[in-house]
Amino acid sequence: MLAILSLVFAFVFAPAGIALGHLARRQLRTSGEEGAQLATWGLILSYIFTGLYLVFCCGWLALVIWAGSDGSNT
Repeated sequence: MLAILSLVFAFVFAPAGIALGHLARRQLRTSGEEGAQLATWGLILSYIFTGLYLVFCCGWLALVIWAGSDGSNT
């Protein structure tokens, strides 16, 4: 169940997908159930989307700072 939630949250709120993916991997390792591939894909996609969010936010912040400067060095 956590593996499916990890995959879903990868698209909705990626940091939660990371946490759920790690919890799912630990649970699947101890219980021996199937679903490790879902948890792995949830982790991979969550890390990718989190990285993209961070790049986007840093780029947006740099653009705001650059646009707010008036070009004078005072």
